[in-house]
Amino acid sequence: MGNGFNGFPPGKQEITIIPALFFSELLPQIDHLVEMKVTLYCLWALQAQKSDYPHVRFSEVCQDQLFLQGIPARSEDREYVLRDGFERAIVRGTLLHLRIPLDNGADDFYFMNTEKGRAAVQAIKKGDWLPDGCSRNLQLEMIRPSVFAIYERAIGALTPMIAEQLQDALDSYSQEWVLEAIQVAVDKGVRKWSYILAILERKRAQQHAKPISREERLETLSDRYADLIGNLDDE
Repeated sequence: MGNGFNGFPPGKQEITIIPALFFSELLPQIDHLVEMKVTLYCLWALQAQKSDYPHVRFSEVCQDQLFLQGIPARSEDREYVLRDGFERAIVRGTLLHLRIPLDNGADDFYFMNTEKGRAAVQAIKKGDWLPDGCSRNLQLEMIRPSVFAIYERAIGALTPMIAEQLQDALDSYSQEWVLEAIQVAVDKGVRKWSYILAILERKRAQQHAKPISREERLETLSDRYADLIGNLDDE
């Protein structure tokens, strides 16, 4: 733990502008410490840039040791925890995200979901603006938040047991199926893992159900009503 805060010194201080909407809309929603830190960091970092298209690069954030010291995780786990914080902000709609291939490897770029941030994403997609180190034959990779982040955002806390079951579901079903089942659960107002799993099992049963021929249907009916048919034959 640090030595505490000694207060703001006298005199004029540099100011970071935080939109009022942050306090009325975002602040009541954010319940995760690292997501809050990431959101505030991006508000500061984007304003500090003198660029037409301000952005935050994940690799650069990972080099900001002062910021990383405040991430509540062991040093070897900080990158994972930090990425999770960014992902939560993406799922919430605070940040926009593009993974951009660069000359020295791909990097994750984040933009605030504002008019300026949305314009930056569109400029990159159209090829009107490219980050330094990016070749002209740009092929963007749009990254969707992980199913785990979406589950926690839409359904509830991701306990170790649910995380394991969710991974099993991803191994057994397609990601599209799992996301669709989560959406159905949200739409129905039944935010339970058991309900999501029931949706997946029902969908798989429907997929594997094959049409029954007339002969098979007659045979099934004969088996079901064998006693009745036998009684009729006896009369």
